[in-house]
Amino acid sequence: MYELYCKLRDDRGCKDADVVRATGITKSTFSDWKNGRSEPKKAKLQKIADYFGVTVDYLMTGKESTGPQLTRRDEREIEKILNQTRDQLLSQEGLMFDGMPASQEDIDSILAAMQIGMEMVKKKNKERFTPKKYRKKETNAYEHPEESGTADKDA
Repeated sequence: MYELYCKLRDDRGCKDADVVRATGITKSTFSDWKNGRSEPKKAKLQKIADYFGVTVDYLMTGKESTGPQLTRRDEREIEKILNQTRDQLLSQEGLMFDGMPASQEDIDSILAAMQIGMEMVKKKNKERFTPKKYRKKETNAYEHPEESGTADKDA
């Protein structure tokens, strides 16, 4: 991810200070990512992606996702469920994992895994249940209209 961030930054003639100022992400956080001390959370990835005008998928892989994307509403629904689950987990007396009391880190790990799973299911369901007439046409970014047969023949 950090390599793609650097490429986007350099391609656009930005400096780290510009991104720090615009996103509110600290310089030390970028340094931690660069040195592998931590991995970026989704909210911070989204801020960087928004700043550069790309998707989080592109920021992570260098490729645009061609599949269905989550809407803000989808993200709010997932967040609401995760918050309810977090409250339930924290309110349970004696919650244990492997014979040890569950720590905040344990609960955060459970919620992170749930978030990934819920996002995958939402995307699969969108793909499965969206009628074909409403699906966006997939195109090759390098394809010219003349090659795809959609160009005006009389032009």
